Amino acid sequence: MANITLHGNAINSAGNLPELGSQLKDFTLVNEKLEEKKLSDFAGKKMIINIFPSIDTGVCAAAARKFNEEAGHIGDAVVINISKDLPFALTRFCAAEGLDHVTNLSDFRGDFGTDYGVELIDSPMKGLLSRAVIVADENGKVLYTEQVPEIAQEPNYEAALNALK
Repeated sequence: MANITLHGNAINSAGNLPELGSQLKDFTLVNEKLEEKKLSDFAGKKMIINIFPSIDTGVCAAAARKFNEEAGHIGDAVVINISKDLPFALTRFCAAEGLDHVTNLSDFRGDFGTDYGVELIDSPMKGLLSRAVIVADENGKVLYTEQVPEIAQEPNYEAALNALK
């Protein structure tokens, strides 16, 4: 269980992020067409997995914008935004913002949050996902993780992007 804060108040997640050097666990998430997407759909691609509570908050929106901006410069890598938001909300936001270099997936009916240790288990945000970043190589090997310690803080973009080099 990770110890995280929200505006300085302690909250906890369901577990810990995958260990460096481990293989990503398979997942089943939902895209904007309500189609299920699995880890295998990204086989052969480096991945930045941007996990957050809700696209409708300022910090989550800022992270989605920043990773979208950087996605055009990271070659064969894909940026995957994951939250418990409905796929329609993720699509609406990205369309309104012109974010077209990211893949949005929803965990609204899945187990990603518990499998990856990022589901919040207490606080008013119970059930949502924490703010975290996981970077993996084209074989699904974990190269970098960041459990952002304060949910109201943005992730370390530079460290995540450097992990792909």
